[in-house]
Amino acid sequence: MNQRKPLEGIKILELGNLVAAPFAGKLFSEFGAEVIKVEEPKNGDPLRNWRVMHEDTSVWWYVQSRNKKSITVNLREPEGQEIIKSLVAEVDVVLENFKPGTLERWGLGYEEMKKINPSIILTRISGYGQTGPYKEKPGFGSVAEAIGGLRYLTGYPDRPPVRVGIAIGDMIAGLYAVIGTLMSLRARDVDAHKEGQVVDVALYEAVFSLLEGILPEYDLTGQVRERTGSTLPGIAPSNTYKCADNKHIVIGGNGDRIFQRLMTAIGREDIANDPVYSTNQGRADNVEMIDALIEEWTLQHPLKEVQRILDDVSVPVGPIYGIQDIVEDEHYAARDMLKEVELPDGGKLMVPGIVPKLSGTPGDIGWTGPSLGSHNDEVYKELLGLSQEELNDLKSKGVV
Repeated sequence: MNQRKPLEGIKILELGNLVAAPFAGKLFSEFGAEVIKVEEPKNGDPLRNWRVMHEDTSVWWYVQSRNKKSITVNLREPEGQEIIKSLVAEVDVVLENFKPGTLERWGLGYEEMKKINPSIILTRISGYGQTGPYKEKPGFGSVAEAIGGLRYLTGYPDRPPVRVGIAIGDMIAGLYAVIGTLMSLRARDVDAHKEGQVVDVALYEAVFSLLEGILPEYDLTGQVRERTGSTLPGIAPSNTYKCADNKHIVIGGNGDRIFQRLMTAIGREDIANDPVYSTNQGRADNVEMIDALIEEWTLQHPLKEVQRILDDVSVPVGPIYGIQDIVEDEHYAARDMLKEVELPDGGKLMVPGIVPKLSGTPGDIGWTGPSLGSHNDEVYKELLGLSQEELNDLKSKGVV
């Protein structure tokens, strides 16, 4: 029996390219929303050609655009803009990540949209937001990670800041876009007039929002948190330790009782029972000594033995996985996080599973990222009611 998905019945028009807005669109599509992705007619979303390719299509594309419908529209042409307006009348949400002012120049700003559909929710992702002195600056996730404060904290204190090896700033913003859109859908649905609104997500703000207590710490004490490598400032012990087989393992012993179990497991009952180390502050004040004791012990055992000993006493511990480790891990498999999907040429591809897991209305993968414009006939004929002659005319003009 097919289970109803939680976002079934919600229609989303995705105008964005690359990562931030399309990542949000992916999440909506996995849980049942009908996501209609608009692409430029000739080449489509540039993500189609990024990184590792299969049959002239990026494998990332197959993940990022799964369950979406692809249509082509030239947004710079007046007839293309009219098509978007017709679609705005039919959908619940428009999702975009253009530079602020771009939609307005095309006659597709929020004021125009709500004249067509007062219930429309316009979810906008940009580098610096729709207001403020930086709003017209181009913004990529990498720059947002820098100005949002994350890069400053990433790496070791004696070396330049580094980046995380994925587009984390874009994807954090995409998550906020989903959250803001769902909140807006809820607010609209309980509003007597069913009015929509604008969701304004700035990449740098999405990153900045993750900085824990760094702002009030600075405001209160003037303290600037610096890069600390593999440690977690003020939380002890929580670090990466080398094992006898030259592999590294992460141990989190920063709970009071967990710390006692950890110290007992490594043969340091004296530290486990010392009141100086019974609270986090006492441990943080002596973190270098504690880390040295832990690594002195891990260096005597191979990684798997360290993990076994600490698992047995319920101390959080884990190896540092590369993608091969992930693929071979039984827990990933048991949690259905390694999904095999069929490609258009009949081949198979392993892709990440669905997050989060819902017990009653789970998400799923219906199809991989579609070929460019593969849903033109369905959307234009069935949703907008265009005839084949009208569609042929638009194609001949390069509008779709």
